[in-house]
Amino acid sequence: MVQVLRRSTQVRSSGQQRSIWRRRSIWRSWLAVLGLAAIAAWAGPATAQDQRQNAPGAFDFYVLSLSWSPSFCEVARERGGPTRSQQVQCGGRPYSFVVHGLWPQYERGFPEYCRRPSPRLARRIMTSMLDLMPAPGLIYNEWDKHGTCSGLSPRGYFELIRKARAAVKIPPEFLDLSEVKTVTPDAVEAAFVKVNPGMSRSAVAVTCDRKRLSEVRICMSKNLQFRACQEIDRRACRRDRLVMPPVRGG
Repeated sequence: MVQVLRRSTQVRSSGQQRSIWRRRSIWRSWLAVLGLAAIAAWAGPATAQDQRQNAPGAFDFYVLSLSWSPSFCEVARERGGPTRSQQVQCGGRPYSFVVHGLWPQYERGFPEYCRRPSPRLARRIMTSMLDLMPAPGLIYNEWDKHGTCSGLSPRGYFELIRKARAAVKIPPEFLDLSEVKTVTPDAVEAAFVKVNPGMSRSAVAVTCDRKRLSEVRICMSKNLQFRACQEIDRRACRRDRLVMPPVRGG
């Protein structure tokens, strides 16, 4: 009788063990499927550009990024700065909108650091851009990260930045801002569209931090015509209201 009970217990134990193994096998299979799905989802945006990944000159359009300098400098002060590299921009001369960069873009994603090591940027080219991009470190970085993807020479790339900036008119209400201004992203976009013929709302986007307007980003074709850019527009600031700190001295 004892032996029969032992065999019965062993059979039940063996059956339970097989059941546990089956459940574990099913879970492993599901985890494998979920893992592959996660990898595919993570890799998805990049696969759209793999054929041209970081090939100089092979991209779809540019983004001209205009940074609201008073916001940048206010953030720098809150972080204990400005640092030595930020002194040119945040020192004595008042700046309003300055050029952050001219960035080659794919319809989805963007290239970066397309030549390693990047061709050396001559100091005279850097200094020639300080009126538009008042930060030496920024100019060198923009060449390494974005300029090398343009397919242009250093001189050609920065000449194109100057042409792109000249093609955009700044709304008059932002030219000499003497006091703090509260705005909405939509109002800023509308102001740029109003004074720039050919620019549509789908060609311009505002970015922000928790409370301040950071940048206005304008999409342009390779020959610097305004064009729509859905991905840039999707990344725009979604806050209802933003603050624009005044230009220094205001």
